[in-house]
Amino acid sequence: MGKRDSSYREKYPYLSRESSFERDEESYSFSDSSYGTSDSARPILHPPIPRKRPVLRPYRFPHTVMRCVCLGVFCALLLFVFALFRVTLIHTFIKPIEIKLPEGELLPRPPQWERFPFLKRYYGGIKTLVPRQNNVPEYPGEEVDEKVKSGKGLPTEDKKKRDSQLSSFIFDPYPNYTSPEYIARYGSKKDCFLDTAGKVSVPYVRHYNGVPKGFPDAIIGSNELLGIKDDICFDRFGRLGPYGLGYGSRSGGSGAGLEGDRSGIESVWEDVPPVDFRGIQWAEVQDRCVSANRHRFPKPSKPRVDSFRTLPLAKRPEGDQKGTETVPANVTIGTDRLPRVAFIIRTWHDFKYNKESIMYLRSLISELSLVSGGEYMVHFLIHVRDDNLQIWADDETYNRVLENALPKEFWGMGSLWSERQMGLIYGGLEDAFVRGLPVHGVYRSAFMPLQYFAHQHPDYDFYWNWEMDIRYTGHWYHLLHKISEWSKQQPRKGLWERNSRFYVPNVHGSWEDFRQMVRVQTEIGTNNPHNMWSALRKDQKKGYRPSELQPDKPIWGPERPPAEQDILEVGGEGIPPTTYEKDKYEWGVGEDADLIVLNPLYDPEGTTWLLKDDVTGYNRSHEYPPRRTSIITASRLSRKLLHTMHRETTIKRHTMFSEMWPATTCLHHGFKAVYAPHAVYIDRRWPPVYLESIFNGGRNGASGGSRMSVFGDREHNFQGTTWFYSAGHALNLWNRWLGYKVNNDGGEDFELANEGRMCLPPMLFHPIKEVSLTIDSS
Repeated sequence: MGKRDSSYREKYPYLSRESSFERDEESYSFSDSSYGTSDSARPILHPPIPRKRPVLRPYRFPHTVMRCVCLGVFCALLLFVFALFRVTLIHTFIKPIEIKLPEGELLPRPPQWERFPFLKRYYGGIKTLVPRQNNVPEYPGEEVDEKVKSGKGLPTEDKKKRDSQLSSFIFDPYPNYTSPEYIARYGSKKDCFLDTAGKVSVPYVRHYNGVPKGFPDAIIGSNELLGIKDDICFDRFGRLGPYGLGYGSRSGGSGAGLEGDRSGIESVWEDVPPVDFRGIQWAEVQDRCVSANRHRFPKPSKPRVDSFRTLPLAKRPEGDQKGTETVPANVTIGTDRLPRVAFIIRTWHDFKYNKESIMYLRSLISELSLVSGGEYMVHFLIHVRDDNLQIWADDETYNRVLENALPKEFWGMGSLWSERQMGLIYGGLEDAFVRGLPVHGVYRSAFMPLQYFAHQHPDYDFYWNWEMDIRYTGHWYHLLHKISEWSKQQPRKGLWERNSRFYVPNVHGSWEDFRQMVRVQTEIGTNNPHNMWSALRKDQKKGYRPSELQPDKPIWGPERPPAEQDILEVGGEGIPPTTYEKDKYEWGVGEDADLIVLNPLYDPEGTTWLLKDDVTGYNRSHEYPPRRTSIITASRLSRKLLHTMHRETTIKRHTMFSEMWPATTCLHHGFKAVYAPHAVYIDRRWPPVYLESIFNGGRNGASGGSRMSVFGDREHNFQGTTWFYSAGHALNLWNRWLGYKVNNDGGEDFELANEGRMCLPPMLFHPIKEVSLTIDSS
């Protein structure tokens, strides 16, 4: 076998798989053979040599590159170890900084109105007064120049001339009591005095003509519409000087207002000297005034004596129940009688009275009761918040608590009530303890004590429910008289629909334009992006779909509860004399309003208002009864309305949340309810159209009726206004008007160095709480 292989290699050397070096060795080993060394022994043509298939091997980096990579990795490891070591040293020798995240929920995005710039000309002084018709208001409207904003629009010579001519005038909003026409109708009016001798007169309120240059106009409501004189302004001395501001406590004043700009204030006391209020007893003064003018009012009815309270042994003789009524001498009796009006001030037994609140109360009594000759009877309805005070135990306890509840000068003008008392009088009410509070509490049923007060004192035709945190820069009699007269002239047709909207004159135009707009919105419906019932679509031309507009049914007559057992019919209900279509805006004209409120009467159904379902005693198995609400309980209620509320609560066990109960009672019985659109101001430059869309963002252009309503989750929009329970602009303006600094602006030095003390047109403020005056006891 070995010989065969050797001969085979010698014959076919080109088929060998060995290298050429091996072949050379073979040739060398067989060199002694003649066949092996002979060239002729090899074939002339060599067979083809098969190519060797290449073998693929992985790419190997050059050694230089690999060295660099390894060096980089080594350096990175060293750097990492050094960093760990450094952090360890820092935590060991240096106290770490603790970063605390804010607790609670993250704050929401600020509302849009906070981006609007502040208005500045509210704080103009008396040195820049201009006639109202010549005033260019800073707002609403286009931007005004910086001279108007800063109050520097008057040359120095004109300012000096104006300072020398500036004078105040007596403000007299009362009827001409001495005119033959008035005397023939209501009889002669007897003047009232602060002392028994009839020598100390009630001081007069004084005003200035015009307004500070650039003073903004009201954005909501209108004084001019209500008949309130709006082309004048009041400074703090002309308004509160008659009641103790501006002179010392040793002279019977408040001891406040002795700093700041006092130029020209002597005219406040030029007709009536400063009054020494230290010896005044307002209850006696008011009683003397009412008694001297009793011939101008209806005779008082028999005093009410409740059997359940007095436990009489036998029926009293008729003669004992009749009061003796004598007519004062030297008076003229007219053909008509004036209505009796009770002005009820709501307070509580541990309320802290200060100099500012006492001047506020003096102004109410003087302007409403004394100067008018007893047209209003001011009374305090005092809530005893401590049930442990046994005020019903005996007269001594009752009188002691009552005297401690009021300053001495107001003794004899108050009545006490408690929540426990209301629970006894209005017993049997179901109580769901809405928000954890009882149904007889003042929060949920603030009108219960007023219902019972009207039941006990039925001599009054109307009852004003007023609060301790309301202020007015104008005259109280002027405000209430004009509001009452304007409400009396409102027709019933479309009244509930107008009541449900804010009147924005800059957008709506005249009141007649507003009335027609409301009629169209009610009968056809609206189409706007802030209305949940809107048919706006991006694919619609101008966003109009008439087929999708949702009209409202106008309210015409009583709107009864859906359940038959909840209906209580009473006398004097508002039954329409004709149909809605046939009425020519005649029904209701000349009719006194049963309810007057100072905010819109909106439909709470569908809104985000938390208390819309606080309904007690009604059948709610299918649906809630129709309701209306007006925020802030300051209002005027008729005797008929309060008597009906009393019967609803006692007979049917019905009641609702405080701000919903009077308006809903009017709705169910067809009584006349009116929202009086008084002037409301705002502190920032809101675009008027945008403001109107926010405040009237409910169903079909109303303020309520949908989740887009401003009442509920969107009430933050009221913070910059002058009239709402959360309004902040009211307190800022009131403090600045009194001459004090607010947010480091204003104050004594500011007044003296610039335009003088502020002067404001008639403006209603709420809330005004805990105003601290600077008192100079010397």
